[in-house]
This record gives sequence, C-alpha cells and structure tokens, in this order.
Amino acid sequence: MEDNEKKKKSAPYGSWKSPITSDMVSGSDKRLEGFSIGPGNRLLWLETRPSDSGRCVVVREPEKNGDEPVDVTPKEFSVMSRVNEYGGGAFCVSGNVIVFSNFGDQRLYRQSIESLDYRPKPITLDYGGPVVRYADGVFDPRFNRLVVVREDHRGTSAHPTAEIVSVDFDEEDIKEPEVLIGGNDFYAFPRVDQKGERLAWIEWSHPNMHWDRAELWVGYVSEKGEVYKRTCVAGGDPAVIESPTEPKWSAKGELYFVSDRNTGFWNIYKWIEQKNEVFPVCSLNAEFTRPLWNLGISSYDFILSNDQSNLLVCSYRQNGISHLGTIDEERSSFSVVSVPFTDIKNIISGGSKLYIEGASANDPLSLAKLALEDDKIKADEFKIIWSSSSDHKMCLSYFSVPELIEFPTEVAGLSAYAYFYPPWNPLYQGSPEEKPPLLLESHGGPTEEARGTLNLKIQYWTSRGWAYVDVNYGGSTGFGREFRERLLKSWGVVDVGDCCSCTKFLVDRGKVDGERLCITGCSAGGYTTLASLAFRETFKAGASLFGIADLTSLRAEMHKFEAHYITNLVGSNDAFFERSPINHVDKFSCPIILFQGLEDKVVHPEQACKIYSALKQKSLPVALVEYEGEPHGFRKAENIKFTLEQQMLFFARTVGHFEVADDIKPIRIENFD
Repeated sequence: MEDNEKKKKSAPYGSWKSPITSDMVSGSDKRLEGFSIGPGNRLLWLETRPSDSGRCVVVREPEKNGDEPVDVTPKEFSVMSRVNEYGGGAFCVSGNVIVFSNFGDQRLYRQSIESLDYRPKPITLDYGGPVVRYADGVFDPRFNRLVVVREDHRGTSAHPTAEIVSVDFDEEDIKEPEVLIGGNDFYAFPRVDQKGERLAWIEWSHPNMHWDRAELWVGYVSEKGEVYKRTCVAGGDPAVIESPTEPKWSAKGELYFVSDRNTGFWNIYKWIEQKNEVFPVCSLNAEFTRPLWNLGISSYDFILSNDQSNLLVCSYRQNGISHLGTIDEERSSFSVVSVPFTDIKNIISGGSKLYIEGASANDPLSLAKLALEDDKIKADEFKIIWSSSSDHKMCLSYFSVPELIEFPTEVAGLSAYAYFYPPWNPLYQGSPEEKPPLLLESHGGPTEEARGTLNLKIQYWTSRGWAYVDVNYGGSTGFGREFRERLLKSWGVVDVGDCCSCTKFLVDRGKVDGERLCITGCSAGGYTTLASLAFRETFKAGASLFGIADLTSLRAEMHKFEAHYITNLVGSNDAFFERSPINHVDKFSCPIILFQGLEDKVVHPEQACKIYSALKQKSLPVALVEYEGEPHGFRKAENIKFTLEQQMLFFARTVGHFEVADDIKPIRIENFD
C-alpha cells in the first residue's frame, strides 16, 4: 500500500486527470421508468435516453444470450405519462399486448409486442392536445378492458379531476372511458383480482401528500362492470394516521399492502376479508416501500410455492441499506437473500425468474435477474441484464467508496445522516498540507433520499480530487415517519441546518478544507442550496439546478399534486416570505451559478432570472445557463454534460485555487475578472 502511495503523483486537489468524462456521465444518465413481464416470460423495460433528447423507449429482453435487446417503441413515440406531473406507470402488458401512454398527446395506444410491424393504434379519444392523461393501468380480462388512473384537465377548475376509469380495447370505435371511481383528489394502484370480481385502490385528498395520509379501498365489481359495495380497508380511522400503499392480490385472491400504521415504518400487511381485519405479515423498523412520487412502483411480489402457499419476496431499507428478503407465511419465517445491490427499488416475479432494479457502490442503476427453482431464489445466479452505464467497468479503480456517516444536528440529541465520498484517484494524491475542497449535495423532493450508490456524476468530482457528501437531512425518507416529519413547517430551517452541521462535522474531523465548501442541489435541493447561501455563511459558492427561490410564487403556481405540499412544509405566510431567498438577496455573499430549463412547469424560469439579476446588481460573481425545451429536470445529454462541466469550472475559478485538467470552454461569469 505504501509503495502504491509513493508512486502517486502529487497535485492540488481538484486538478487531477480522470477517465470519468462528462460524456460518460451524461451517457449514463439513462433511467428506468418501469418494467414488466412480457410474452415468453421475457422482460420489458422502459428506459429514458438522454442521447435521444430524453425519449422514453420500451425495450424487450433478447431471446438468446448474447443477442441485443429489441426496441418495442417506434421512433415517433415516447412512452411517458404526465399524471401528477411526475408520471410513472406509463405502460402495462398482458400476453402479447402492450398499452402505453404517448408523451406528446398523452393518449393511450395499443401495440402488439411480437409483431412489431403492427403500428400502435390509439384506444382513447383525441382531445386536441395532452389535456387528458392516463397512468398506472392494469388489464381486466373479465371485461376485456383496461382499468387506469385518469387525470382530466378539460374542466373549468384550476385543478384537474382524478378518477379511476375503464378503457375499452376497441381500436375502431373509440369511446369515452367509463368512470368507475371518483370524487377524491388523487388515485393510485387500481388493482383487479384474478377473477375480476374485486378492485382495490389507493386514494387521498388535499392537503395531504400520499405519504402523509391515505386510504386503501376495495370495491366489488358487478355483472355490468360497475363498482359497488365499497369497503375502506385501511386509513379510514381518523385516530390512526397511516399511508397505505401498493395493494396486490395474490393468486389465492388475498389482498396484501404496505402501511406505516402503528410502527411509523412502512411494513407489509394482509387483509382478512371475512372479518374485515388487517394483520401484519412482517414487522420491522425498516421501510418496505418509498414515497409515491411516481406511480406504478413495485416493492414486493409473490412467488407461487410448490404447495400453492404465498411466498413473498420483498425489498426493505434499514440504516441506509436495502435488503432483499422472503416471507413464508405458512412457516412464519423471514429470510434475507444476499445480492450485490445495496439499494433496491422495484421487484417483479415471473415464471422461473425474479427481476430486481437496484444499484450499489460499484454498480450503477441496473436490472438484474435471478433464477427461481422449487420456490427458492438462486442468488448465485444473479445476472445484470441492463445497466444505465456500460463504461463504468473500465473505471472501477477510480471509484470512491461512500461511507455512511451519522452526525449531530443543531437540535440536541438528534442526528442526521450522509454518504461521504473522499477524493480518490489511483494516480494522484494531494499534498499533506492541503485539505480537499468539498461539494455538498442537498437532494430533491425534499421528501427523497440520498442512497449511496454508484453515481458517475459524483465519481466525476471525487476522481478529480474533490470530496463529496450527499446528505440525508431531517425530512428525508428511508428512516421512518418520525424522521421524515422533522421537516413539516420547518423546510428551509431543518434541512439548511443539517447541511451546515454536516460540513462542520467533516471540517472538525480534518476531512475537508473549511475555506472551500461548495453546495449544489436540484429542484427542492436547489432551494436548500439557495437558502443555505442566503441565510448562512457556511458555503463559499453554490450551484442551483432548477432550484426554488420564491416559495410564495411556487405556491401560487404549483400544480395540483403539490398544491398543499409546500404549505405543509413551510407553514405560515410570514415563513413563506422569510424563508424565500429571493426576498433576501442582500444576504447573498458568495458566487452562484444557476441552471434552468425554459419549459419547467414546476419551478418557473423567472425565479432563476430574479436571482441572477439581483446578484448581478449586487456585484457578486454569478452566471445563468438557460436551456430551451428542457422541463423540470434535464433530459438531453448535451445539457447534462454542459451543466456538469460548468459547475466544475465555476467552482474552480471562484473558490478552488486550482486549474482543472479538462479542456472546458468557460462561460461568462458576471462580476468576475
């Protein structure tokens, strides 16, 4: 080890050369938007493609090993739903048929999977634009129809209506869908049992987000296909605060779901229909699901055992790490299955295979399959069949391994968590007299979570000599309801305080340079970034990516899904004013770079312009990058690449005191020589 260290070249932190390029990072920004079992028990998955302007394509697993996956979606289509603005559940499969939501017009289309020459045909009406949206659908074989969530923007109300509707498959005589369930603000997870006799669903109402409070209902389906005799299974008791989610019918017709009743952690439960009672299937201080930002998630599934009993396979998250487990109800046993992933998002069982979406410190977001034999998971046959990056393998020796740290917050007795990535490069080392600069990331949501998995964006920084820390401030998910609710009425206070406490923790332990602390964040993370820069003096520079600057403006322009979310997080009108960075530009005291999509419907581009103009007038170094055609979150590879490079160069020029090794053309920084 000492010999290897001696062979390293000494160079200033931040100036190291690295093979992890911005092109590699932007190319690895592919995302999974769902997957399902297709004909022949071959997997179908939906992937975003930054290299194709962010288009979303359904892809089919190859029939033979060594063959290439096959695109199912024709080039003129992009499979993406806009329900709740964040979408999810954009396609579903039954046999040889796939039904998907097309991004451009938001109509549902039916397509043959095996005969790809058969062009997709619409099965919903054309309303002259994407004013009616669909998501999270399931097939109902009893009536040859699709049961799906609909979001209807045709009314005169400021907010669209949400319903669960049925859509016929008739391509020649397209009809208006029939409303099955309506009257509440939001719906998710319409799930039909195997006989088509019962429908389960989740619903919730303002001012709640789903994870605050929701209800699970079951309705019985008549001979005419209508829903009657509705029963509230969970969430209906005013004295019990819970957020049930992910209802699923087993092959035996039993209803399972996930809820955080009693323990404050999302655990798996089962409904006993005859008694209308609920009992826990597995109870742990762990999260068996995640917040419902996107529809169509699947955190557990069933494996049909040899004796026809239910064997559940599930993912759960505990102390910052995901695990794969199996639950055998007949034997009252719970087992952990060892897999390489430390972060697991979605699970689907089909035929003799189990498919898992996950990642680890050495694996980027990936899809893996495991064999099932005699109702047992053969973990030794773990095989990755899709990865968001294929280039990462050549750079394994350059990866910084994250360390989960627990640090004290500003509230006595309370801790928060973060993943700390030290600078690492097998060819370089810093001087013993120098501490590395730090980039802190405040994650979005803010009801989200930093997950400590391989992210080439982070490795881009650490392999060049930066330390990087990804913070799970109070309000993050993955640690139970109590931790998540620390942020209620305290957004802009708790998150900012925890980010500053994290940097103090690292500086006090000699891990980073206290004079070169930078912060970055996207969306809500961009708000925490701007608030930290306006109301504290901890950081020396910051980068806001489509970040929120004006809470009052955000509340006034917010779409239906989050119409009350901001009020729950901020509280009083006075707090809206006091915690909005745009109202306190006089308190900014360091360089800031802003990146903004001009088609952003969540954070209006005007907010970034206001910050930019104010800092420019205040004579602080500031830069603004605007992207035509980009929504809330950048999808085009060239913009992802440019954003990363310009952040790096901006920090290096303004606070870094070093020259970057990459050939990056600088943009103009106002008030900077």
